[in-house]
Amino acid sequence: MEPRSHYRLKQSGHEFRPGTAPIAGEKIIPKHTNSAFVRTSLEVDLRALGDNRTVVAGVISNNSVESTVRMAGNLGFETYLVEEACFTLARQDYRGGWRTAEEVHAMSLADLDGEYCRVLTTQDLLTT
Repeated sequence: MEPRSHYRLKQSGHEFRPGTAPIAGEKIIPKHTNSAFVRTSLEVDLRALGDNRTVVAGVISNNSVESTVRMAGNLGFETYLVEEACFTLARQDYRGGWRTAEEVHAMSLADLDGEYCRVLTTQDLLTT
């Protein structure tokens, strides 16, 4: 792991954002790579719950979110991705053109929906 990686515990950018801190007794599973399933107990913990459904929200749609959702789908979980509970940043594409954060996010959702997960809104999730 890179010394300045956001995945490194206690590194700047690794802390919980205001309003997202775990509640008392809530389990925390630290990530070490872009996928929440790699070198963590997440798969075992989810299977122990006896429910095959998982809901994903997170940071950097085209990186960590995509990696985690793809693995969840490949592992056979019924996976839901909440579109407005994720975000990403503007970035340069392979040919050097700049894409807005909204464009990058929309492409990530399109890449995942239907094959690895079902993309939905928070409202849709609450009524599913």
